[in-house]
Amino acid sequence: MLTAITGINWGDEGKGRMVDLLSRDYDIVARYQGGDNAGHTVKNERGKFVLNLIPSGILRPEVVCVMGGGMVIDPHHLEGEIDTLRSQGIEITPANLKISDRATITMPFHVDQDGLEEARLSKTGAQFGSTKRGIAYTYGDKFMKKTLRMGDLLHMDEGVRKRLATIVESKNLTMEKIYGQKPVSLDEMWAWCQHYAEVFAPFICNVGDFLAKADDAGKKIMFEAQLGALRDIDFGIYPYTSSSNTIGAYAPIGAGIPGRKLDLSVGIMKAYSSCVGEGPFTAELAMTEEEKDVLREHGHEYGAATGRPRRVGPFDVVASRYGVQCQGCDELALTLLDVLDYMEEVPVVTHYELTDGTVTDVFPMGKTLDDAKPVVEKLPGWNCDITGVRHFEDLPKAAQDYVLYIEKAVGCKIKYISVGPEREACIVRD
Repeated sequence: MLTAITGINWGDEGKGRMVDLLSRDYDIVARYQGGDNAGHTVKNERGKFVLNLIPSGILRPEVVCVMGGGMVIDPHHLEGEIDTLRSQGIEITPANLKISDRATITMPFHVDQDGLEEARLSKTGAQFGSTKRGIAYTYGDKFMKKTLRMGDLLHMDEGVRKRLATIVESKNLTMEKIYGQKPVSLDEMWAWCQHYAEVFAPFICNVGDFLAKADDAGKKIMFEAQLGALRDIDFGIYPYTSSSNTIGAYAPIGAGIPGRKLDLSVGIMKAYSSCVGEGPFTAELAMTEEEKDVLREHGHEYGAATGRPRRVGPFDVVASRYGVQCQGCDELALTLLDVLDYMEEVPVVTHYELTDGTVTDVFPMGKTLDDAKPVVEKLPGWNCDITGVRHFEDLPKAAQDYVLYIEKAVGCKIKYISVGPEREACIVRD
């Protein structure tokens, strides 16, 4: 069985928390895209964990985790992430973590270039809100065929060094002549690669073969996405997107088994809206600054990868329905419903008003989205603590009505409802 766990909105929907919960029923959890530019925060009986590259399934000893070929991997960050997890008592070995030999390496100069370009753009207010982790520049060089892959670390011979020399020579044209920086040192980059070849050689393998054999043997495989549908490079709020395909249809491809098809798509969305980074975010216009500050504090809305305050707003029906359609969802998980416990009334963005006065429930793009204004409906709040509730029928009626309203509005069944950060703080609807 192949299942994709994907984000419906702008990212930060609580996917890591749901992967941690649902992975109890799976043998393998595989990441299929992205890098360390977003984080999954998971809290369970073993502690609080922040994961940037490693799949959230690593917190279950019986689960094998896979980092797929569609990912871009910064070995320096990965080494630190592994060290941190080990210090928290999480065992990580080549038996439970497998890294695709096809995954692209994020080099130090990719990170440097990301920071330099964002600084240049910030002078004119045109920055993208990059996390400055080098993701876009790694993917860009990948498609220009000017990168190394993790599998190259298994063959650190003269041929790989020559390829690296060509890459460095090309990169220095940019670093020196455009940004006025010191040239990248080939010797330093070669030594950097040699170090991580020693660290990660035991973990690097043909994960496509591993996953195909596991699927043939009837193993249950979960694909874990980073970010959400609205950050997809093709279907998201371009150019304020990630640099990879975050939608579930790409999961088997990015993981390493492109000939296989999904059996189940589970979409994750918050009970309200949140967003890190630049770009159009209509929902935030539906609240005052004071209201957003209160919601942010109740939801602890700060980026797991960057610590940046997230932009927040009410649940956005227009954006969420679009995300559900992009992800081809069979069922949904609604996270952080308990964050809304304090509200007397719960606002919901039901439509967008366009500059010509048209009101639409179809998610627009480009200039139309930039200028859209929210149309808001207010629903009754429940104004009480629901963190101890474990059955849908035990929720206050206003909370039940809110869930059913969203379910009908986005056109997909909500099966899971999280009412707290712990594993057990989740309602499962039959």
